[in-house]
Amino acid sequence: MRSTARTGTATVPLAAAAAVAALAAACGADGAAGGASPRAEGTSDTAEAVVGEPRVHATGLEVPWGIAVLPDGSVLVAERDTAEVVRVAADGTTESVGTVDGVSPGGEGGLLGLAVDPAFPNEPYVYVYFTSASDNRIARLEYDPQEGLTGQETLLDGIPAAGNHNGGRIAFGPDGFLYVGTGDAGDPALSQDRDSLGGKILRITAEGEAAEGNPFDNRTYSYGHRNVQGLAWDEDGRLYATEFGQNEWDEVNLIEPGGNYGWPEVEGEGGGDGYTDPLVTWTTAEASPSGAAVADGSLWVASLRGARLWEVPLTGDGGVREPTAHFTGDHGRLRTVLVTSEGDSLWLSTSNRDGRGDPAEEDDRLFLVPLG
Repeated sequence: MRSTARTGTATVPLAAAAAVAALAAACGADGAAGGASPRAEGTSDTAEAVVGEPRVHATGLEVPWGIAVLPDGSVLVAERDTAEVVRVAADGTTESVGTVDGVSPGGEGGLLGLAVDPAFPNEPYVYVYFTSASDNRIARLEYDPQEGLTGQETLLDGIPAAGNHNGGRIAFGPDGFLYVGTGDAGDPALSQDRDSLGGKILRITAEGEAAEGNPFDNRTYSYGHRNVQGLAWDEDGRLYATEFGQNEWDEVNLIEPGGNYGWPEVEGEGGGDGYTDPLVTWTTAEASPSGAAVADGSLWVASLRGARLWEVPLTGDGGVREPTAHFTGDHGRLRTVLVTSEGDSLWLSTSNRDGRGDPAEEDDRLFLVPLG
């Protein structure tokens, strides 16, 4: 395994401190290759979060992709291939609250990201990212617990689509704007074209327009991305994004406005001037990182091919410490992770019915993972 973490502005090999690795192994850390990985040298010695065993909360979901928490603690789940939005209640029961019109599932496309307006229920809107027959697009629907989803309105279309590399994660940032992770749709040149919507993190208003203060006076916030499927902010407002590599290195990036993250010129580290190196790299077999969330001082990354939940401790200054893998191979492909409304647990979903997994009888499942 080759895994690196950057602390502050320095990049440190995580395989450097054998003595620390032995201590981690003695403590039962679940490393990526069946053992413990050492911490980066010179980093904080703060203990990792205490992670409890996942508890099954809901079963029988059809390729859950986007998930959003409602104020009452229930969650809305976007099913990729059915185009349905499902509400999962506090007791784990599920009900469809509506179908998104115009979804054309196929390959990695379909009904993908989902976000609830931060002012909900005063602003009773749900936002979705989906693949149509011609493109990827973002729509807004009104949600009423009694009436379900109504009044679908397209906010942004023309995001490049293909059988893979569709991106799809959407999330409201602490500034109130909607952030959108897109993919290169199999055309890597789009990622370096700042006027293209492909291979980007976009920052838009709730109406789909470019947000004020964007670095290029358009919807582009950062570029040079291959396929972004995870967006999460720490308590100081720093944005972290997960990105699928091609054949070598998956990434966690600290996103700066206007930053160029290298694709297709660079995969992983080593881009030099003009490109921003990732905070963390994993081999593609260890990760294929999708959803991301920040809780309890760490960035949590749900991994598909890697079939594990990565914990990436944050140093508090934009750096990271040695990642630790949890539940490796226990539940199959993991797509989405987010923090519960109480903040003391994580929602974690499988993606074993997406055509690349080995589904169990109750898949796909939604878990609660206790923290603390």
